[in-house]
Amino acid sequence: MAKHPSHLESHLGYWLRMVSNAVSREYARKVEGQGVTVAEWVLLRALYEVVTAPPSALAERMGMTRGAITKLANRLVAKSLVSRVQNPLDGRGQTLALTPSGKALVPRLARIADHNDAGFFDALPRADRDQLERILRTLARLNHVTDIPVD
Repeated sequence: MAKHPSHLESHLGYWLRMVSNAVSREYARKVEGQGVTVAEWVLLRALYEVVTAPPSALAERMGMTRGAITKLANRLVAKSLVSRVQNPLDGRGQTLALTPSGKALVPRLARIADHNDAGFFDALPRADRDQLERILRTLARLNHVTDIPVD
């Protein structure tokens, strides 16, 4: 006799995806109200840390193709949040940098992310929340998950 297939609800991945989708959808809705997408926010946040960076370095750091970074950068340049600067060491190369508007937007978007997380996870006791974070970080490390989620 054939074994019955497992139920969706019996998979941890199902529950992770359900919660992740809910957290991500709500954050996407909130940042879109600020005029950017989640992927654009991730690029803005990455640039905030490094001041300037060539697209190739951002692509590697974020686990994206250079073409995807270029598309995101084009959208952010059109929104006056990112500028392209000629690389002084290589006249053919360009680096990306936040504009003053982009730099001012990052802390606002980070606060929205903080509040979004709080809205979902503050229902847990602090010890459970910390344990959940440790477990997820361990799973990411053990499974070599390094790409930054952008969608």
